[in-house]
This record gives sequence, structure tokens and C-alpha cells, in this order.
Amino acid sequence: MSDLYESRRLLDEYLLFHYGSEHEVLPAPVAWPQAMIDALGFAERTPSHFSPAMVERSLDLGCAVGRSAFAMAEHSEHVIGIDFSRAFIGAAEQLRTSGSIAYERHDEGHLRTALVAKLTAHVAPHRISFMVGDAMHLPPGLADFDRVHAANLLCRLTDPLKLINRLPSLVREGGELILATPCTWLEEYTPRESWPAGSTFDWLVHHLSPHFALIKSQDEPFLIRETSRKFQWTRSLLTYWRRTSA
Repeated sequence: MSDLYESRRLLDEYLLFHYGSEHEVLPAPVAWPQAMIDALGFAERTPSHFSPAMVERSLDLGCAVGRSAFAMAEHSEHVIGIDFSRAFIGAAEQLRTSGSIAYERHDEGHLRTALVAKLTAHVAPHRISFMVGDAMHLPPGLADFDRVHAANLLCRLTDPLKLINRLPSLVREGGELILATPCTWLEEYTPRESWPAGSTFDWLVHHLSPHFALIKSQDEPFLIRETSRKFQWTRSLLTYWRRTSA
């Protein structure tokens, strides 16, 4: 995994991505395109596809700075958030314990704006634990979750099939799985021989269908602000699965 994910620049970008309000990400007076506005809140939107029932145990893989894990805790007695980046997990843990963390938004050149990421009042931080870990080499005892969520993770792994093959043991029978990926396969993260041979969707169906039933699939856009004039607008392919008895 690249040291990029330990940099202060990327940590600040992800804190803004996960916790920034609309006016912090897209400040006035610019008339921002509606598609950019609709792409906000990705880290909360993806876990919202889980059923609304309360469950016992949930897992957020590639949790980054934690916003999805906090959202999952609204309907789970315990959530484990795992990410490879120590910087990301450190920030998520600070938010869990203190409720806020200061960071900077990069505007232009040397220009920065000081911001503070805060947890909302309805979040239940006591239900969450964060840990540094590798999604391709998870602890053997990690298993039997009611819900597993992994957003924008697969195409950042050197061997994504290691995670795919582990998923049946992570999700208990009848449990739910949400995968979201922008399908941006790049050799700097994943060797070409580990890319899907065809479409990512067909690849997922092929490998998951023996153990999971596909409930739905759809695109979920997301927006990452790099500077006041440069943004990443991307569509992530979201698939929602139910663990079968196979």
C-alpha cells in the first residue's frame, strides 16, 4: 500500500470528504453543478443501503477516517472499523474518543482554511472500535458478522481476490454485504494480472454468487475536493448482497 495514505494532505482530504458540510466542500458564491452537490455524503449513503433493523455485529473494511463506521453504529450493537492507514485510524479514534478533530482544507497554493470535523449528537461512539489492519490478511478469528461494508477498497488491493474469498466466512448466514468500488483498476495498486478479466460487476457475481444472493446494484457518486478548483467526481458501483446457506 502506498505511503500516500499516511500523508497529512490525504488525511485532510478524507476528513473533508467524510465530515465536511456542503458549504465547507462547495462554498458560496459559486453556482456548483447539481451533480457535485448530489455526490456529497458518500460515506453515509453507502451504509444506508443496509436494512434498518438493529443487529449485533458489523464490520467496516477500509473504513478510512470512520464516517461509515459511525453511521453503521446507529443500527448495530458493535462495529469494528479496519483500515491499513495508521493516520486514518488515528483520526477516527480521536473522533471516537473526543468527538472532534482539527484539520485544514487546501484551497490554493499556500492558502489553507482551518476546519473541525465533529461527530453529530446521534452517533454512538461507545459501540465502535477501530484497528489498523490489512483487508487481505485479516485475523483468523474475525468472522460471523451480521453486516460487512467495504467502500472504495477492492481496486486499491494488490490481490483483491484474497478479500473476496474471505467474505463468506466474514458474513453469517442471512447477513448483509455491501461492496462499493469505482472500478478504477490501476497498476500502482493492483497488478494487471489481478484485475477482473471483464467487467467488475460480472467478476463480483462470478465469485460471490456461490455464497451470496445479489439484492441490488446501483451507482453511487462521490466527490473529493483537492483544491478550490480541482475535484474528483466519481461513480462507485455499489452492490448489496445477502449471505445464503451455500
